[in-house]
Amino acid sequence: MSHIVTLLVVLALIITLARLLGAGARRLGQPPVIGEVLAGVLVLPLLIATPPGAALFPDAIRSDLSILANLGVALFMFVVGMELDTATVRKSGRTAVAVAVACMALPFALGLLVALALAGQHAPDGSRTAFLVYFAVAMSITAFPVLARLLTDRGMQRTASGSLALTSAAINDALAWVLLAVAVALSGQGGGDQWLLALSAPYLALMLWGVRPALAKVMADDRVLGPGKLAVVVAGMLLSAAFTEWIGLHLIFGAFLFGVVMPPSGVRQLVHEKVAELNGVLLLPIFFIVAGLNIDLNAFTVNGLGWLALILVAAITGKFLGAYAAARACGCPPRQSAVLGTLMNTRGLTELVVLSIGVHMGLLTPQLYTLMVIMALVTTAMAAPLLSVLYPQRVMDAELRDLGGAVRAATPNPTADTTK
Repeated sequence: MSHIVTLLVVLALIITLARLLGAGARRLGQPPVIGEVLAGVLVLPLLIATPPGAALFPDAIRSDLSILANLGVALFMFVVGMELDTATVRKSGRTAVAVAVACMALPFALGLLVALALAGQHAPDGSRTAFLVYFAVAMSITAFPVLARLLTDRGMQRTASGSLALTSAAINDALAWVLLAVAVALSGQGGGDQWLLALSAPYLALMLWGVRPALAKVMADDRVLGPGKLAVVVAGMLLSAAFTEWIGLHLIFGAFLFGVVMPPSGVRQLVHEKVAELNGVLLLPIFFIVAGLNIDLNAFTVNGLGWLALILVAAITGKFLGAYAAARACGCPPRQSAVLGTLMNTRGLTELVVLSIGVHMGLLTPQLYTLMVIMALVTTAMAAPLLSVLYPQRVMDAELRDLGGAVRAATPNPTADTTK
């Protein structure tokens, strides 16, 4: 087959497998992303290991997939940036901030200890500090998009626990991206000359006080999303991603920030829907495949499984205890605190993006990358069954009824006699 025919067949195969396994995961009560990730990091790599599968994935096809995967990651981070409600974050209460900080600090500290133990075997030469910071950040991630979809699927987005978890996750990930940028800068392997990193400050100022007002004018009419507006947004996002890649950070930071500065309007929601749908169907499954090509089955030795157990214990306990302790200190009841600890443990796709950066920067060996991918899958998959125990449907229904009654009681009755 010609190159283009092979590529089209491969893309069709990737999309089909991702949809099938995503639907299967939903039937099992899991977020569809679990099935899509498994299609990429397990099923297709096993297929590629066979002679017929290997014929579909020659080096030229893999190179094409890698380019498309980077585009998918950029669009994903752009969507994540749009989903970050900065107004809600600014207005967040003491509990949300405390949970977010604790869910960052405790897993970061535990991740740092694990990284120190792993450094002798896995830290790259000359990048020990970058490896330590990067690994600790990777242990501290909460997947805001996966968490939002999990809450929506279970009808928890209107509950107190769901709202608090979303706000805390947004703050947590904002902190994580800042620390990840530090790790990338420390590695000195971002692709640009080190002096170019000084341009990050004026770039940030330009985005906040130049690009944001300009976008607000372009999106002034929030009723219609025409091809012109969509072209401006997509082109701007690509240029922002290209700039951060050029100065030595990663392209995800530029794409993410462009999403953050998108003005709140109806057009923003339309852009979100169009980009997220196309990206979720086509480009993100390609990213999962490229992520799967980095899996090293040799990691599953006795020694590797021991490290995996240590990583899982540190990752799970760090997030859970951090959220639980902070929530309890702020007066939350034990059940709600435990639910928060469970929700904040979801890592999902966001973790895979962070891990792919580690491979790209040379901060992760294939063996350690494989163990971290397993950790991301386990911590995300365990959320649904744990929530069924900690927060059963009857408890959620009772909370929603109480919330509805409180809202009705606080709403003035326009027919009431106010002369008495």
